[in-house]
Amino acid sequence: MSSPYGPQNAPAGDVGTALLMVDSRLRTIHSGKTETDPEQRELIKQFAASLGPKGANDVLDGACTLIYLFMTWLRKAHEEHDKDVIEYVVPNLVATMRRMPQSVSPEAVPTMAGLVIAAGTGLSPNLWRKQYGDWTKAEMTPLEATAFLLAEQINRITEDPDFATRMVSEALSGADRE
Repeated sequence: MSSPYGPQNAPAGDVGTALLMVDSRLRTIHSGKTETDPEQRELIKQFAASLGPKGANDVLDGACTLIYLFMTWLRKAHEEHDKDVIEYVVPNLVATMRRMPQSVSPEAVPTMAGLVIAAGTGLSPNLWRKQYGDWTKAEMTPLEATAFLLAEQINRITEDPDFATRMVSEALSGADRE
């Protein structure tokens, strides 16, 4: 039975820009820096301002698409070992987010866990979230952190620091060719 919250009913959004943001954060962390440098923060701020409301919504949809893609990969990887993706991914994600109170408020953690569970069960994270109202500004950083943490988990599993980014980039390139 098809769900109205299925990914086929959701806009893909600007996956490329969302992926660039996640990749930038991954590279910053792996370079040993604890923060984005002020110049890069300013560039990101200017870029975000240049998007306008429609562009920002497209990036938001793109981040949700990334979460869906990452959870699909993680689900398949866990199923190969007869493990439940929700059981192995969500507790780690929640524990990590709880240790990030400056980026992820305690109130946002259940929503991000819900997004990941929705994606892990084959639902669109964005459509799942929209049933509860519009996105809030306070959810933007936790959403980015969720995508980042899932990408990082994939990279650790594969022992390849660029695997998650490359996987999505190759999927986008393949879609462009079709």
